[in-house]
Amino acid sequence: MVEPTTFTLPVWVAVAARGALRQLRGEPFQAEESLELLEPPGQCPVPLEEAAPLGNGEALAISRCDPGPGLDLTRGLAVWVRARWGEASGAAPGDASAPGRCFQLRAGEGVGRLGPGGDPCLSDYCLRLLQVNLAPLVPPDRVVELEVLLPQGRALAERTSNAAFGVVEGLALIGTQAQVQSSAAPQQLERALGELRRRAALPGGCPDLVLVVGENGLDLAGRFGLPAPLLLKAGNWIGPLLAAAAELGVQRLLLWGYHGKLLKLAGGIFHTHHHLADGRAELLTALAALEGVAGATLAALFEAPTVEQALRGLALADAAAAERLRQRLVRSIEQRAAAYIKRTAGLQLQPGVALFDRSRQLWALGPVGEQLWRELAP
Repeated sequence: MVEPTTFTLPVWVAVAARGALRQLRGEPFQAEESLELLEPPGQCPVPLEEAAPLGNGEALAISRCDPGPGLDLTRGLAVWVRARWGEASGAAPGDASAPGRCFQLRAGEGVGRLGPGGDPCLSDYCLRLLQVNLAPLVPPDRVVELEVLLPQGRALAERTSNAAFGVVEGLALIGTQAQVQSSAAPQQLERALGELRRRAALPGGCPDLVLVVGENGLDLAGRFGLPAPLLLKAGNWIGPLLAAAAELGVQRLLLWGYHGKLLKLAGGIFHTHHHLADGRAELLTALAALEGVAGATLAALFEAPTVEQALRGLALADAAAAERLRQRLVRSIEQRAAAYIKRTAGLQLQPGVALFDRSRQLWALGPVGEQLWRELAP
């Protein structure tokens, strides 16, 4: 039994889905469901706010997000799941389904999509969580059709960086584990350091490591072939983890993250939370000036509201300069990261860097990152 704790959005979706499914089965409402959480393994009671049949062969259940202490815009978010029985003979277009899965899932209002009208943006963890918790209640010849709705999701998504990753129309369901982890909290650093020490104590040590920034980075890593055992979520605490990796014997280290976040390292900013430091516009402008960008083009780069728009505008104005800036940026990050390790740990370790953009595509590899990418993500 996992101790009760605060949960990520996929868990609240799963408990509402299970509550709605029970209503389809004619079972009485239960104020909590014992869910198998998978990450970490074990069962835990999760509260359910409401559930009822709708009278037309459908049922609805509602859970209420509790992300725990700290700043989290999903606090109090209502998660609605509408359910009805379907046939196991295939999925309709737009369903998040797969052969052998006991459910079909549609993105309703407030759930993020990968581009307008695209597929729902949800993690493999979310899908596995639904499967393991719904399968015992679904007859083998049927599936349960689920529609997830987040009535406040569209408005809340405007306060996130979802659009920077191509996620539109609502909130993404991309948690990779049950428990909430604040990327800025000291506890996140302690958890990451503890996991790094655990790996280093294994018989083979920890020679290879991929430090990942953010849930989007974790979600994309597997799609690009980065092996799951090498991944370690760094949150915003990149500097201390770089030093610890060198001290614990890591020999090949790849930094993987969104270019709008990791570019801060090019300016020597190794705690990347925006409440602590930003400077991205200043960094882009300085690096672009070193590549010969000047005048109105340089001013437009500085004044752009987002990193993505700044880079796109430069590419339209001077494609060659944009490519030179891209290469200078990844080289600078690699050089600064190596210098940080030398300064803080007194050791030689040259990290590589791999960056993705808002379209969730590989955007740039540093000189070291290119070699590590070939070796670690064949």
